[in-house]
Amino acid sequence: SLHSSLYAYTDEDLMLYWKSGDESLSTDDRISLSQFLIQKFHTTSRLAFYNSTGTTESVCLCVSGWYNRLYINFTLRRHIFFFLLQTYFPATLMVMLSWVSFWIDRRAVPARVSLGITTVLTMSTIITGVNASMPRVSYIKAVDIYLWVSFVFVFLSVLEYAAVNYLSTVQDRRERKMRERARSQSLPCTCGISQTRTMTMLDGTYSEADTNSLAGYTEEPMSPDMEQEEMHEVPEKPEHMVVHLSVSSESTNTKKKKSMRALNIIQNTHAIDKYSRMIFPGSYIFFNLIYWSVYC
Repeated sequence: SLHSSLYAYTDEDLMLYWKSGDESLSTDDRISLSQFLIQKFHTTSRLAFYNSTGTTESVCLCVSGWYNRLYINFTLRRHIFFFLLQTYFPATLMVMLSWVSFWIDRRAVPARVSLGITTVLTMSTIITGVNASMPRVSYIKAVDIYLWVSFVFVFLSVLEYAAVNYLSTVQDRRERKMRERARSQSLPCTCGISQTRTMTMLDGTYSEADTNSLAGYTEEPMSPDMEQEEMHEVPEKPEHMVVHLSVSSESTNTKKKKSMRALNIIQNTHAIDKYSRMIFPGSYIFFNLIYWSVYC
C-alpha cells in the first residue's frame, strides 16, 4: 500500500511537502458541520521518529529513524445559537425567576421558599445536562463559568429570604415585648379620654391635636373665697385629678428620627427586599456585559 511504501523510506531517502501550501487543500462550501464552523486551516510538514521491530517470512526487520509527515490543522468555531437556546437562555430565565420572590410578601413563606427551591433545582438540572453532553475535560469551560455564576445568584436569592425571615421574626418579637410592657405600665385613670386615644398616648405616638384636646386639664390657682363658695355649693364633689403631659419639641423628634435612620435597613425588613430588587439585576447585567465581551 501507499502508506507502507511511504514509511519504508526515512528522511534521508524521501521528503514530503505540500506543493501549493495552504492552497493545496480546497473545501466545498456546500458541506458544513452541524455544531462547528471551519474558520481556517493551514498545512505543515514535520519529522517524527519511528522505531519498530517485526518479522516477515522468517526475516527480522528492524526499522527505525526519522520519517517525514504531512499535517493539516483546522480551526473550528462552535455554533453558539444552539447553546443559546438550550443552555444560556433557560439559565437566564431561572435567574430572573428567582428575583420574583423580592416582590412577594415576606409573610408568604410557602410561596417564596417553593420558588427559591424550584429555581435552585432547575439550575442543577441544567448544569448536569450540559456536562453530560460536553467532553469530560479537566479545565474550566466558558459555559461552566456562566452556569455556576447563575447558580450562585439563584442560591443567594434563597439566602436573602432566609435573612428577611429571620429579621422579621426578631422584629415581631421585639414589638410584642414592647406592647406588653406598655400595657403593663398603663395608667389606671384616663381622665375622661377615650380608650383609643389613651392607648395611643401611652405608646408615645400622640399628635398635637390630642395634646390640644387636653387643654382643659390644667391646674389653675383658686382664691380662698372661691374655694369656700365651691364647698358650700357642691359639698360632695370629689377633687379633680390633674394630668400633666409633656410633648417633646420638633427638634427633639427630628434628632430621634435621624438617629434611628441608620438602623432602618436592619429593623425594616422590607428595605432588604427593596435593595435586592436593584442589586441583584444590576450585578447580573454587569456580569453578562463582562462575560460576552470576553468570550464573544
